[in-house]
Amino acid sequence: MKLLLKFNLIFLLVFLVGLAGSSLVARGLLQKAATEEVADRARLLIEKANAVSTYTADQIKPLLETQMKYTFLPQSVPAYSAAEVLATLQKTYPEYGFKSAMLNPTNPRDKAVAWEEDVVNQFIKTPGMKEFIGQRETPTGTSLYIARPIRITNPVCMSCHTTPEMAPKTLVDRYGPSNGFGWKLNEVMGAQVVSVPMTVPMQRADQALLVVVGVLAAVFLLIGAALNFMLWKLVIQPVSRLSSIADKVSMGEEAPEFEVKSKDEIGVLSESFGRMRKSLAHAMKMLEE
Repeated sequence: MKLLLKFNLIFLLVFLVGLAGSSLVARGLLQKAATEEVADRARLLIEKANAVSTYTADQIKPLLETQMKYTFLPQSVPAYSAAEVLATLQKTYPEYGFKSAMLNPTNPRDKAVAWEEDVVNQFIKTPGMKEFIGQRETPTGTSLYIARPIRITNPVCMSCHTTPEMAPKTLVDRYGPSNGFGWKLNEVMGAQVVSVPMTVPMQRADQALLVVVGVLAAVFLLIGAALNFMLWKLVIQPVSRLSSIADKVSMGEEAPEFEVKSKDEIGVLSESFGRMRKSLAHAMKMLEE
């Protein structure tokens, strides 16, 4: 097997192992970056919902107190306002989702479904948990969700959720006496859940991975071509010429001088071969005499 072929086989093996390892590392980093990007989007949506809730509680609810004596206006409820604003956003981005998922909500639309109940129970079991991140499969693909616990910390809010008798009559007339009561202060009643699709970020990560793999392959190929040229020019070509001259000398034929003007191993070999050739020629003359 030729030296150049052996070298290329070893280089190919190193190339494949290196490319596979680099691709796995790059894929992990790109997917992690994509997941963090999606999580940041979800957190931004939660903060937007909280900003709307705060605005409603501080500025809208006081303006509606008079009307609330005669009819219950859900627009005065911070969670309702946040849900309405993000529902409007969802019309443009249907894959995005926001919900104040409650175990015992006043408004039936806030009732937690099975997987949301599991998330709420995680917060109940782990009181110190402030955020829960997970993934689930949806009809449109994988979706990442971030959940934060909902606790009632303001005693004023309990007037609407302790018993039907203590709640405003307008609220009971609208939603009935069966839902949204029996809440306790500082207990987890539900969770804010924001879902963000991962399909597009993951597709971008895969495209970036292809670019990275392509660049790495191109770099390896350029290095391989450079090494092949250097091996042929600096090693194989001089050794081949030395081998040809040695064959002629061994058969007693006239052979040209061979000099390599370098101080590397090939140069040292060339000098040694030249001395050997001269010694052999001198010995042959002595035998002829």
